[in-house]
Amino acid sequence: MSTDPGFKERRIERVQLETDRQRIVGDVTLPREGYQSRFSDSLNRVDIGFIPLVNGEVSSVMGGDVELHPFLVVSKAHVRIAFPVDTARQQNE
Repeated sequence: MSTDPGFKERRIERVQLETDRQRIVGDVTLPREGYQSRFSDSLNRVDIGFIPLVNGEVSSVMGGDVELHPFLVVSKAHVRIAFPVDTARQQNE
């Protein structure tokens, strides 16, 4: 548990990003509510060129092995599609 007072003001959202060759799933940290609290807000920020992710899983869009990474950053310029992952739906499949 973090002792940082701003820690409670944040939430984790699982997201999936796809580039031309890779599928990337990871956790993005967002404000709990208000300004910049939606994943789409962070994608639309012109002053930020990268998306930082933790607990990342990287695989080819063609299938194959999944590489695990505790931290990675993805250039927004290479992202073709991005969306939040519905973890409740995944668990029921």
